[in-house]
This record gives sequence, structure tokens and C-alpha cells, in this order.
Amino acid sequence: MTEKKMNVESFNLDHTKVKAPYVRLADIKEGQNGDRIHKYDLRICQPNKEHMEMPALHSLEHLMAEMSRNHTDKVVDISPMGCQTGFYIALINHDDYDDVLSIIEKTLNDVLTATEVPACNEMQCGWAASHSLEGAQKLAKGLLAKRSEWTEVFA
Repeated sequence: MTEKKMNVESFNLDHTKVKAPYVRLADIKEGQNGDRIHKYDLRICQPNKEHMEMPALHSLEHLMAEMSRNHTDKVVDISPMGCQTGFYIALINHDDYDDVLSIIEKTLNDVLTATEVPACNEMQCGWAASHSLEGAQKLAKGLLAKRSEWTEVFA
């Protein structure tokens, strides 16, 4: 059966063929002034087999969003996937894959030494009660333990 090509890049990815964890370039968008947005798929959990629990995912999002910017000014956004298996990381005018891996690694190492989740309060967060620093650190530790596998997308 031939599937219709979807507008969303990740909907065209065969999720039964990938092997998490991995980091892959998912898309490039070019603006009318020549700026280029590179969107990376940081897959932490194996699709349809496991997922991140929301408090850990939420805290990891806060930590990575804040701490990644200590390593580069190219981060546009870090967003969790609705399926709770990973994040999308968007960078502007930055297409050096090895450096992207390094930025992620440095950021995850920062997560391991964090003593609190940034912006984990009702003024700065829309669901401040749903956080777990320990859960985020466990996810970061597991991802770092498999650092050598990040470039291998398919099983």
C-alpha cells in the first residue's frame, strides 16, 4: 500500500524503522531574506514502545530550553513532541550537525548538575505543579549513556 505524502515531515517517517535514541535533521526552512531554520528530531524514547512521563518531559523541556542558550545563540526553540518520545530543536543559520550534537551533549550535562528547574512557578509556567527535576535528570543520564548511538537513526 502506498501512503499519501503528508505535509508534516515526521508523518512521512516510518516510526517502525527508527532506533532511539538519535538526532536527525528533520527539515530546513529558508526565509525570504536567506535565513535558514534547521529542525532536528531528538528522539529519546523508542516510538510506540516507550514514552517520557509528563513531569520529567516538562522539566527537561524547561532545562534544555534555558541551558542550551548558554552554549549557542542559534537556538530558536526546543519543543516536546506530543507523542512524548522526544523533542524538536530548531536552530537558525546553523547546519553543523556535529556541533548540534555537542550543544545537546553540553546541555544534557548541565541538566545533570541542575539543582532546580528554571521557571518552575505559577508566574512563569502554565502548569507549574507538573515537574520532576529527578525525572529530567534520569532522562538526560540515559540519553548521555547512549551518546555514541545518536547518529544511528535506523535499526
